[in-house]
Amino acid sequence: MKTSRRNFLSFALGVPIVGATLAACGSSGPGDNSGKGGGGGAGGTYWYLSVDPNETIRRTSLERFNKAKPDEAIKGTAFQNDAYKEKIKVAIGAGQAPTVIWGWGGGGLASWVDAGAVEDLTSWFDDNPDQKTRRFPSSFAAATVDGKIYAVPAETVTPIVLYWNKKVFKDVGVQPPTTWEEMLALVPKFTEKKIAAFSLAGQSRWTNMMWLEFLFDRIGGPEVFQAVFEGEKDAWSNPASIKALGEVQKLVKAGGFVKGFASITADTNADQALLTSGKAAMMLHGAWTYGSMKTEGGDFVKDGDLGYMNFPPVAGGTGDPSNTYGNPGQYYSLSSKASEEEKKAAKDFFATQVLSDEEQSDWVNDAGQVPIVVGVDSKFSGLEDADWLQFVYDTASKAQTFSQSWDQALSPTAAEELLNNIAKLFSLDVTPQEFADNMNAVIGK
Repeated sequence: MKTSRRNFLSFALGVPIVGATLAACGSSGPGDNSGKGGGGGAGGTYWYLSVDPNETIRRTSLERFNKAKPDEAIKGTAFQNDAYKEKIKVAIGAGQAPTVIWGWGGGGLASWVDAGAVEDLTSWFDDNPDQKTRRFPSSFAAATVDGKIYAVPAETVTPIVLYWNKKVFKDVGVQPPTTWEEMLALVPKFTEKKIAAFSLAGQSRWTNMMWLEFLFDRIGGPEVFQAVFEGEKDAWSNPASIKALGEVQKLVKAGGFVKGFASITADTNADQALLTSGKAAMMLHGAWTYGSMKTEGGDFVKDGDLGYMNFPPVAGGTGDPSNTYGNPGQYYSLSSKASEEEKKAAKDFFATQVLSDEEQSDWVNDAGQVPIVVGVDSKFSGLEDADWLQFVYDTASKAQTFSQSWDQALSPTAAEELLNNIAKLFSLDVTPQEFADNMNAVIGK
């Protein structure tokens, strides 16, 4: 059975207050939280990503549930992003997935559905309509396969953001860029001062992907990747694609990224540290990094040195400058192999703790993130992070198109090939045309 071809652009269009989220990638795990609120496991198991403040929020939500429902206690375990991807793949293949499966939706979820690994939750949402209406409408697109809902949209909306260090810009005497061309022109000005123009955790690969997502969009509009998603023959060879691939290599050749970027991982937050310490002037990254920069970056955020904006337009490009990228939510699926008792516990957890009022407040106050709950903006007033939260909310709600991240929209096979070729593109080991040829070979797989 092939992955269903949901309309990629429908992930984002047409509804106010609608956003998308890139999974909070990064971490310090794995860690077994059974002694911290994971419980004895009577209600099954739950695997999720680690990295604070997100890990603490996930664990705390589980602790609340286990305290309220000790007979249904669920055992939680946290993993690093990359380690989790491999472990969950192996566990699902062996029929040994955790009861609650943390995920990104999209192509990965569809592959789990194809394997019969996850429960159809459509009837659960029908029986609990408030659980659907309280969430951003667009968050359900990546949870839906062939018209059925296979995951509970959860957590936060985190568009990809272009961050900049205000102090560095002031010291160098330059202004934040308003176009792609201005971004390129800034590189030698920072290099002259021995500052990297852009921080990048290139070893993680998906961090590099964000550059291509925006350049494809700004040059040719979201229709360029839509053609890939729909399986059009040779879609990667679109002239806009070739131009975008060439532009990112132009930035690499100009020395735009921090030296040694290919050996830096996002899991360690080293890329964020380069920005907050002033060793890099800018960073393209998910909105979830705001929380870790605030907690780990000293007084950088507190002192108002962090600037942020949407990715600027490219001269002659056709993409709307309000467009953004990310995923329509993090997703909690229910293993089809779980016992009936475990399934009941998981559904009780979904109903009572996932995006509860307490958890919403945790995401807003402790992580500086915007939960995917209609009306959550009422919690922003008077907060220290109110300006940031409003920026995220506005970016999500006002985007002409809010598209899902490529590696989550594609099947796992195509996504892995994509990430491998992106790494080669950034290391200048393939030309734009070779990249396109390699990716055309896996379209629809």
